[in-house]
Amino acid sequence: MKDLPIYYRVGALLYCPANSESISSSIINNKLGTHYSLALCLEDTINDNFVLEAEDLLYKSLVQIWKAQNTHDFFLPDIFIRVRNAAQIYRLHDRFGEIRQLLSGYIVPKFSLENADSYINAIMKLNEISSKPVYMMPIYESASIIDLRTRYDILYTLKEKIDAIEDRILNIRVGGNDLCHTFGFRRHDNESIHRIQPVSHIFSDINTVYGLDYVVSGPVWEYFNGENWEQGLRNEIEDDKLCGFTGKTVIHPKQISIVNDAYKVTKDDYESAKSILNWDASSHSYVASDINKQRMDEYKTHTNWARKILLMSETFGIR
Repeated sequence: MKDLPIYYRVGALLYCPANSESISSSIINNKLGTHYSLALCLEDTINDNFVLEAEDLLYKSLVQIWKAQNTHDFFLPDIFIRVRNAAQIYRLHDRFGEIRQLLSGYIVPKFSLENADSYINAIMKLNEISSKPVYMMPIYESASIIDLRTRYDILYTLKEKIDAIEDRILNIRVGGNDLCHTFGFRRHDNESIHRIQPVSHIFSDINTVYGLDYVVSGPVWEYFNGENWEQGLRNEIEDDKLCGFTGKTVIHPKQISIVNDAYKVTKDDYESAKSILNWDASSHSYVASDINKQRMDEYKTHTNWARKILLMSETFGIR
């Protein structure tokens, strides 16, 4: 299990097209808040014919943020670039020069056996020449993981590959909408993606393979307006948490505070976690009721949970 706060602090990851002309101003003027990460997308949100133009606008935005640091005091989120291929990582890294210091890493879409080696090699090479860590977040959304006859082999083979750079994998991410698209599914704002069993079974398998060693982040919620969007988001996050996900991709700034609030640790869980991790190892008993006398805490059974709770409390706070 990941045991450092950095792997949990990605939290609410806001997706934004890399060709947005207002994103730098929004960051510099703290319009998006002070508790989120940012993904600047060069893939699905960009027309295939305008990729180079989007790269130019992305570079311009990063330069504006870089220069503003000298004159403004503002929250700088962890910034990731969602790329199209490994060659684009090299090209961007060379072009960015000193402003690459703004970046935390790259998001790899449709991570698969076909592209895994090229992406992993790129991240390894960048870390050899970079003065700060360069992280990768692969997205598991390729149609290749749908086939039950090969899914397990693919998931475990991909895990063996990324284990070579385990400390540079911040999160494993899942592409809920891409997987739903393959089946022709789309949930409404009163429906959790975890009720779509062909997709939820894929999520379960991903968490089974990766959840012991990596933080796995929840799928995007596409609603940000309407009567039920907020409650629907909260309900899905409860399902996310119960199924082993931490954090969530968001596609609108209104969703950020909802995700951050939903992942706050309850006071009861926090107190139980502290008690479990501070257990007297010489005690004759490794089981006791919690502080509220409502449930049983067990030292041998709940330590992994307790460590995760304290790490999440550092990132999201206590409710």
